[in-house]
Amino acid sequence: MSITLNGALQVLIFLAIVLLLTKPIGLYMTAIFSGRRTWLTPVFGPVERLFYRISGVNPEEEQKWTGYVISMLVFSVAGMLLLYLFERTQQWQGSFFNPQGMPNVEPQLAFNTAASFTTNTNWQNYAGEATMTYLTQMAGLAFHNFVSAATGIALAVALVRGLSRRSAQHLGNFWVDLTRCTLYLLLPICVVGALVLVSQGVIQNFNPYTIVHTLNGQTQTIAQGPVASQEFIKQLGTNGGGFFNVNSAHPFENPNALTDLIELLAIIIIPAGLFYMFGKMVGNTKQGWVLWAASAIIFVIAIAVALPAEQTGNPILTSVGANQVVSDTQAGGNMEGKEVRFGITDSALWAVDTTLTSNGSVNSFHDSYTPIGGMIPLADIALGEIAFGGVGSGLYGMLMFAIIAVFIAGLMVGRTPEYLGKKIERKEMMMAALALLIGPAVILGFSAAASVISAGVSSILNPGPHGLSEILYLYTSSNGNNGSAFAGIAGNTPYYNWTGAFAMLLGRFAFLIPVLAIGGSLVQKKIVPAGRGTLPTHGPLFVGMLVGVILIVGALTYFPAYSLGPIVEQLFMHAGKVF
Repeated sequence: MSITLNGALQVLIFLAIVLLLTKPIGLYMTAIFSGRRTWLTPVFGPVERLFYRISGVNPEEEQKWTGYVISMLVFSVAGMLLLYLFERTQQWQGSFFNPQGMPNVEPQLAFNTAASFTTNTNWQNYAGEATMTYLTQMAGLAFHNFVSAATGIALAVALVRGLSRRSAQHLGNFWVDLTRCTLYLLLPICVVGALVLVSQGVIQNFNPYTIVHTLNGQTQTIAQGPVASQEFIKQLGTNGGGFFNVNSAHPFENPNALTDLIELLAIIIIPAGLFYMFGKMVGNTKQGWVLWAASAIIFVIAIAVALPAEQTGNPILTSVGANQVVSDTQAGGNMEGKEVRFGITDSALWAVDTTLTSNGSVNSFHDSYTPIGGMIPLADIALGEIAFGGVGSGLYGMLMFAIIAVFIAGLMVGRTPEYLGKKIERKEMMMAALALLIGPAVILGFSAAASVISAGVSSILNPGPHGLSEILYLYTSSNGNNGSAFAGIAGNTPYYNWTGAFAMLLGRFAFLIPVLAIGGSLVQKKIVPAGRGTLPTHGPLFVGMLVGVILIVGALTYFPAYSLGPIVEQLFMHAGKVF
């Protein structure tokens, strides 16, 4: 396998920019969620207070973890029902919001989509430009892009309060955290970001689709609409759902190399900043940098496998005379499913960036990657999307692994484990183990059923090991609230719409309840002085241990399934066999 100097430099520059942005973003989020005044307070302060008056929320009244969870669930259910209503009433939305006269979305697809955007998954079993009206795209889908992201961030902040506060009862107020996150963080960045994208050619209008005549006498429909306003929040909020079916490979969503870099950075800057915010809120920024370093190591490992796999290409094509060597006139390697304007490096970097976060947008098609190259996005999601993770979900997912790591260290020295001065006891370990077992149970359970029953197998367009990889990817992406797909499986069927929706809901809410339970338990505990048996969690030793725990748990959980899918397919590829 090989990697070009150009490719290595692009990856290093990208990570360097992420590093430079981490601290300022983290400091700003610390101010937001600590209730301190920010430079946007004169603008949004009156709006925030108006929201509280209208809704009857007392911003000074905090909630226990149970109240926080109940508020989150009520809000999510209400939002899901509202989106379902938009989808089921499209034909009556009027010519301004529905100039193409699109019909109502069928019930099973509407349910799947409502579950998808409510859970920050943005799995799309439909072509956006041919299915959703402008009103549904903006008031339905884009609305959820904001609030589902804000919900994830709020839950992460609540868990951090559980770790940072001592002998307390409350984790904050969900409604206040949700409002402040949306007003002070997501909205202003998205307004600026959307305007930058418009300046580069991303469209933003309410025009009817344009019919043009091609040179050979045919007609072509050019879809358009309010794209830029949805494009930036889909990246910043690690949502990922595209206005167009081909997502960020479409030139109206992602026209050039500059927009590609901007969108890549938008995906990762909040998750990276949350790690620094965590360190500030617990009173030791080294703790946040440890999580950042562990994420960076996993990120580099992923790109170090995916990029060379794609740059080397397919040996079967080489054997029949195809030239896959890098030269001044061609990119070389496996260009199948990739945009020429981005090439292999930016495509592989996006694939890793979008699956190690819970973003799920694509600028190339993962189903066309080499078997090992395609296994990396699959494994990234299965590990929990923690490097750097989704907005909020990356931080609380990484903290679950940190708790597991200190528990293992405690077993090694025969001492009750501690994290940030708080004892990790039976209740916390039970909840952490439950949270981390939900994903494998959902992914492997649904995949096993789909691979043997006719309703699941009938949707596979590629038989053999690749078909199993497509099923695994579908449920891994759904459970991980990622939304990207191996496109070689027909997902818009009753079976996959229903089971995929349940996988999304379980992956979001069944995981979050034990996570918040841990926060509710830890917030009540006192700080225990460090002793001889206390594992320091702010240095290189813990970084290595944390990375090791993540990789070992992932390998033990998923290697048997992957050995029947992408791994055996890679071996067959090198043996010259094609399915």
